[in-house]
Amino acid sequence: MHVRRIKLLFLLVFATVNLVEATHIVGGYMTYRCNSPGSYTITLKVYRDCSSQNSNGTPLDDPANIAIYREDNLNINNPFRQLEIGLDGPPRPVDPGEENPCIIVPPAVCVQEGVYTFDVNLPVSTESYYISYQRCCRNPDTANINNARNTGGTYTVEISPEAQQVCNSSPVFDNFPPVVICAGLPLNFDHAATDSDGDSLVYEFCAPFEGGGPTTTQPGVFGPNGAIPIPASPPPYNTVAFRAPTYTATRPMAGDPTISIDPVTGQISGTPEAIGQFSVGVCVKEYRDGLLLSETRRDFQFQVPECEPAVFAEIEFSAELGEQQFLVNSCGANTVSFVNQSYDADRIVSYEWTFDVGSGTSVVTTRDATITFPNTGEYTGTMIINKGLSCSDTAEIVVNIFPEVNADFEFTYDTCVAGPVSFVDLSESGAGPIQQWVWDFKDGNFSNTQNPNYLYQIPGEFPVALEAIDENDCRDTITKIVDYRPAPAILIVEPSSAAGCDPLDVFLNNLSTPIDSTYDIVWDLGDGTVSNEISPRHIYNGVGTYDLSLSVTSPIGCEVSEDFQSLIRVEPSPEAGFSISPENPSRFDPTISLFDESLDAVAWFWEFGDGTFTFERNPTHTYQDTGFFEIRQIVTHLSGCRDTLVKTIDIEPKITFFLPNAFTPNGDDVNDGFRGTGEIDGLTEYRMTIWNRWGELVFESTDPFEAWNGRKNNVGPVLQAGVYVCKVNYKDARGNPKKLKSFATLVK
Repeated sequence: MHVRRIKLLFLLVFATVNLVEATHIVGGYMTYRCNSPGSYTITLKVYRDCSSQNSNGTPLDDPANIAIYREDNLNINNPFRQLEIGLDGPPRPVDPGEENPCIIVPPAVCVQEGVYTFDVNLPVSTESYYISYQRCCRNPDTANINNARNTGGTYTVEISPEAQQVCNSSPVFDNFPPVVICAGLPLNFDHAATDSDGDSLVYEFCAPFEGGGPTTTQPGVFGPNGAIPIPASPPPYNTVAFRAPTYTATRPMAGDPTISIDPVTGQISGTPEAIGQFSVGVCVKEYRDGLLLSETRRDFQFQVPECEPAVFAEIEFSAELGEQQFLVNSCGANTVSFVNQSYDADRIVSYEWTFDVGSGTSVVTTRDATITFPNTGEYTGTMIINKGLSCSDTAEIVVNIFPEVNADFEFTYDTCVAGPVSFVDLSESGAGPIQQWVWDFKDGNFSNTQNPNYLYQIPGEFPVALEAIDENDCRDTITKIVDYRPAPAILIVEPSSAAGCDPLDVFLNNLSTPIDSTYDIVWDLGDGTVSNEISPRHIYNGVGTYDLSLSVTSPIGCEVSEDFQSLIRVEPSPEAGFSISPENPSRFDPTISLFDESLDAVAWFWEFGDGTFTFERNPTHTYQDTGFFEIRQIVTHLSGCRDTLVKTIDIEPKITFFLPNAFTPNGDDVNDGFRGTGEIDGLTEYRMTIWNRWGELVFESTDPFEAWNGRKNNVGPVLQAGVYVCKVNYKDARGNPKKLKSFATLVK
């Protein structure tokens, strides 16, 4: 089967929604639970935008300031009670796709839920209690309300006298609203609540309350129009201003069909059309025996982007018939194992395979499926992923059950003398004659002929494979070992003749086929030497012609041999030789004479190593520089063979340095100074010292051209006449250290 290459998709990509700026609040609500008459547990939940792109966002209040009012005294400056309540724990991150496995949400979307829980005692009264928290501001990108940037929220609950009398608890919503829903895809969200008292509940869209304002500086930030009103204002509360007529409290979003809420079940349904961020309010009214006990108001934000499909139905197939249409062929097997390649697997919650198998319908609900079909023929089916969800997808499948193919062949060849192997196809198919043949001879060569003849160039065991293909493209492969080791039909040696100068180095390349190390090889090289190498290398010493023979025996004992008369001819060679005079030339005597001492030469060629050459037999040469030079002599025999000899000569860069034995420093410019003389080109690390008879150093110099003038350190009066000791150290042109010691007689 073939495997379809997976397409790279950007799944559920937000196409045009601007998510980059959000201020803080995206919703919340408050509930109460009556523990006993006058004793309540209050729960406040606040939702905030925590996106990394929310540059103006602030953390949830910790603590949050809660104001409690009684209806007989709704004075903003004098609440019945004022509390500071800390968060129950770190804000809980809300998975935007937790209610819908089809959604893949980018990292830019982040919503947190902060929970505050506290107990409070409120004496049973004939007046209502109002428990409220206010905070500004809402997400500025909210599309369906005016001035969202400067609009906050009020999250409040009223405990009515009727509720106090019966120790009523308010209903609690079961699920967190989906943060992200897809434009153009049906929305089905269960916004139902649970009431612990079993009272009747009625649901409706309603307008969220305003609360607080845009002031963020002291002291107004804590006032009624501040971002954090302390205390929260008493009722009545204004509702947010929807952008009518497009949006209203009961129609907070555009859709086709319109987004609506079922008053009995709380199910929100419809298909959103407009892209953006939308504030939605849901009120649930609680009735007992027809009497309204409470109203719980929750507001939240929907984000509506354009979405791409998150999942694709796909299988391993034989051919693709069309979009999401696949062909699966089975040859000779009525039971087919289907390999599911649907993706993204993490977002697929269900699979359903359905096939018409003639006698009925076969249904499998696992990811992969194995189906047994009754006979050969064509069958159809489907594979549905996420059936019933918005991100469902279907693969249509056609299955062909074909007769089986049985590949087979036989072969023959001469096992003793190399020749072609004859292959005969014996393959069969239940669908009719075989249509194609693919032979693999396992030496790198192939054939599509039904009955090929093939000549191997090398011996060995070859696992020859034949693939037989019928008209349904059903295939079968069989492999058989061909043990091919005959003797070569003819022995071929390269070169066919060889001539050269003594000594002659020859490589005998055995081109006979088939042949390898399993064969017995015997070479008679004609000079008394025998070799068992397939292709030997041999050096012939001695002028003359040589007859060779080669014998090859196959592993089963078949032998072939050949004589090669006068295959090798060795010509005479000269022997180079010469001497040099003088043997130790120097810069003072750079001319040398070369004396030929070669044997059997008729021509001479000399290279002197300095770029010059000559054809004289006994040349003389003068070098223009010092150093080491290679002298090369090439001599030629009458046969044309040559020999070469190389010798190295050293034109030594000698240094001559002499010290006088006396001097007269009397100022007559004749022998006034004491220093060495000679050829000193190349002299280095020179140092001369002069000492008097008491061992005192009277002169020192590192300059070979500086003379001692008879004075101490060459200054002051001339020292007394007498004999002084002179020592000289230096290195010659080759870096060899030299030492001289002499006596300097100062004469006045």
